[in-house]
Amino acid sequence: MNPVIHFSEPSPQTTAAAATEGVLTPNILRQIRESYRMSEADRACQNAVSRHSAKPLSLNLGVMRGDDGHFSHRVRSKGILNQKKSGRCWMFAGLNVLRPEVIREHHMESFEFSAAYLQFWDKMEKSNLYLESIIELRDADFLDREWTQVNTVTIEDGGWWNYLTGLVAKYGVVPLSAMPETHASSDTAALNEILGRLLRSRAVRLLELHEGGSGIARLREEKNEVLKEVYRLLVLQLGEPPAEFEWRYPLTKPAGTELQPDDDLRSAENRRLSAVERHTPLSFHRKYVVRPLSEYVCLYNDPKNELNRHYRFDRARNIVGNDCMNFANIDTAPMKEIAKASILANEALWFAVNMNFDQSTELGLMKHRLFDYEALFGIDLSMSKADRTRFHAGASGHAMALAGVDLDADGKPRKWLVENSWGDEKGDKGLWTLHDDWFDEHVYTIIAHRSHVPAAILEIFKQEPVVLPAWYPGASGSRA
Repeated sequence: MNPVIHFSEPSPQTTAAAATEGVLTPNILRQIRESYRMSEADRACQNAVSRHSAKPLSLNLGVMRGDDGHFSHRVRSKGILNQKKSGRCWMFAGLNVLRPEVIREHHMESFEFSAAYLQFWDKMEKSNLYLESIIELRDADFLDREWTQVNTVTIEDGGWWNYLTGLVAKYGVVPLSAMPETHASSDTAALNEILGRLLRSRAVRLLELHEGGSGIARLREEKNEVLKEVYRLLVLQLGEPPAEFEWRYPLTKPAGTELQPDDDLRSAENRRLSAVERHTPLSFHRKYVVRPLSEYVCLYNDPKNELNRHYRFDRARNIVGNDCMNFANIDTAPMKEIAKASILANEALWFAVNMNFDQSTELGLMKHRLFDYEALFGIDLSMSKADRTRFHAGASGHAMALAGVDLDADGKPRKWLVENSWGDEKGDKGLWTLHDDWFDEHVYTIIAHRSHVPAAILEIFKQEPVVLPAWYPGASGSRA
C-alpha cells in the first residue's frame, strides 16, 4: 500500500513573506535599467550579433596562429569511421583503438570491425539489465531517485570502456563484412523509442506479477519471455548476429616479398588475399585482438573529488554481473605522460571529453578560449573544472581515440591528434587537433594499458572504491 503524503497549510504571514522575498520587483527592474548605458563598443557588438551567430564572431584567431598541423608522433591507421545518428562513440572509439594493431600485425590494407554486431548484444544486455533493475527495485516509490535514474536511461546508446570490454569478452568481435550496418544501427532514434516502449510495457507486467504475489523465480521466467521479444525486434532492425562466418582479406604485400614505395597496391599482381578462414566471433577475437582488454585501466580527472583515490560509478555497466565503471582519480599531468608513452609505443588510447566548450567541428580544433565570448561581450565566464562538475556543466560526454602527439624540444606535449567517429566530412577530414591547454580543461578520462601506468597509480586500484551515485555528472557514460 502506498503511503499517503500530507502537506501542511502555510500561515498567511509565511505566504506573504514568500510572495515578496526574491521577487524581481518594478523597483529592482528600474534600477537595472537605469544602471545601463549603451557604449559605442556595445552598439558595434549588438549590430554584429543581431545578424550573425556569436560563435564565428568570437573565433579567436590569435590562438590558432602557429599551428602547422604536423605531429611528431602518430599511430598509423587507415579510414575514418562514422557512427552517424547514433550514440555509439564509446564503441567506435574502442574499435579505433584496436583497429591499427590489427592492420599493422596482419599486413592489411585497411580493416573495420562490425559495430552493429556489438550494438546488437549491447541492446540485448541493456534490456536484461533494465528488467533486472525493475525486479530489484520492485518495491521502490516511482519518485525514488534510483527508480527515476533507471527509467530515464533505460536503453540509450551511451556507454563506457567497460561496456565494450564486457561485450568483447562475452560475445567476441566480427569484421564489418560479417554484420554490416543497417539504417537502424546508424540512426537509432526509432529503435530506441520502440525498444524502450516495449521494455516499459513489460516492466508494468512484472510489477503486476509482483503485486499479485509472484516470487523472484516467476518474475525471471517472465523476464526471459520478454527477452525473446527483444531478440526478435533487434533481428528485424539490426540483422541476426552471426554464429560463424568466413573471412579473408587483401594483404598489403605478398608473402615473403617487400613492396617498393612506388608499387601500386591496387594492381592485380600486388593484391594478394589471405587464406579463407572460418571463425566464430570468439575465435576471431582471440586471433585478431592481440592484447586482453582486461589489461587496460581507467584513469580519470575530476578535481571535484579527492585525487589519488579509487572511485566507482554506481550502475555504470551494461551487463548484469559485470563490474561497474571504476577509475583512479588523478591529475592531468600524469595522464599526459601515460598518454604520451602509449603513443610513442604506437598504441592509440580511448579517451572521453566534454565537447561543449571551445571546440570547432568545422575546423577540427580543440583549444582553450577558442571562442572568446569574454572579449566579444565584455564579460567574465571563467569557471574551474571542479565547479563545472559541481554545477553539472562539465563531464565526459563523448569518447574518441588519441592517435598522435606533437612534442616540443623538451619532450612536452604541445598538441594531440584525435581520431573521431563523425565521418570524414567533419573536423579536418575526420581528425581533430587537441591543444594541450584544452586537455587540462575538458579531458576527463583516458584508458591505458597497464604497462604504461606507474606502479604508484596502479596501487590506487587496490583501495576500496568510493561509490558515486548513478546520477553523478558523467556517470551514465559517453553518448554523443
